[in-house]
Formats: sequence, structure tokens, C-alpha cells
Amino acid sequence: MYERILVPTDGSDSMTGVFEHAADIAGRRDATVHVLYVVDDRAFLTLDDEMQDEALAQLRADGHGALDEAASAFEDADVAVETELRRGNPGEEILDYVDSADVDLVTMGTRRSDFEQSMLGSVSREVVVSADVPVLTVSLADEA
Repeated sequence: MYERILVPTDGSDSMTGVFEHAADIAGRRDATVHVLYVVDDRAFLTLDDEMQDEALAQLRADGHGALDEAASAFEDADVAVETELRRGNPGEEILDYVDSADVDLVTMGTRRSDFEQSMLGSVSREVVVSADVPVLTVSLADEA
């Protein structure tokens, strides 16, 4: 039923629980996990070009680090893994990846610390509402 599982990551330490859920599902089904990191550049588009370049370079480096860490976690669990870094609106990029990679399941974290944020503007909410595939959300409420 699940052959390709997408795990969007933000690189935070709290992603460990999400990785564990995805690895368990993938391991039981011999599925491949696709880890996606999206550089959300919307916050710094008003910066001058030089500052944008510096911010983008740092965000890309952070993204590659997050992807390497996630890949190691899945490889340690003996799960096939592919990684990709994209730039843009995280919700839109996740949904585009679901379609382009023919993903069967999305497993992602959600923060529930702020009810209004969770209900009105979160990336996980956008994906849950708009994805044409099942979405498993894992609470990141215990994050440090």
C-alpha cells in the first residue's frame, strides 16, 4: 500500500519522533522514504541582494545538514532513503513533491503549542487539507 513515504523536515531535533514513525511504516512495507527540506525564502525577500545571497547560502547549508542527518537516521534503520532540497513556499513545495514523486503517504511533524497557529496557518494544516494522499501527523509538542 505504501511504497513512497514523504517526510518533510525542518531540521529540528524534534523530528526524531517523525523519523521513527516513518521508519517503522517503511520498514514493514519495504518502502522508500523521501526526505524533503524546503528553504523558505519568503521571510528575507525584502533584504538587499547581497544579504539575500548570504541568508540563502546559510539556509541551504542548514538544509543539507538536516537532510544528511535524516538520511543517516533512515539508513541506520535499514530503510531506503532519498533526499531533496527545494526553495519556495514549504506547503506548496511539499504538495508538489507528493505529485511529482508519486508519494503514497506523508509523515510530518506538527506543533500544537499555539492553537491559532495550528488551526489557521501551519504547513502541516495546509498539507492535511490539500494532499490527495494520507497524511500522518506526529506531534512535536514535546520538543525542547
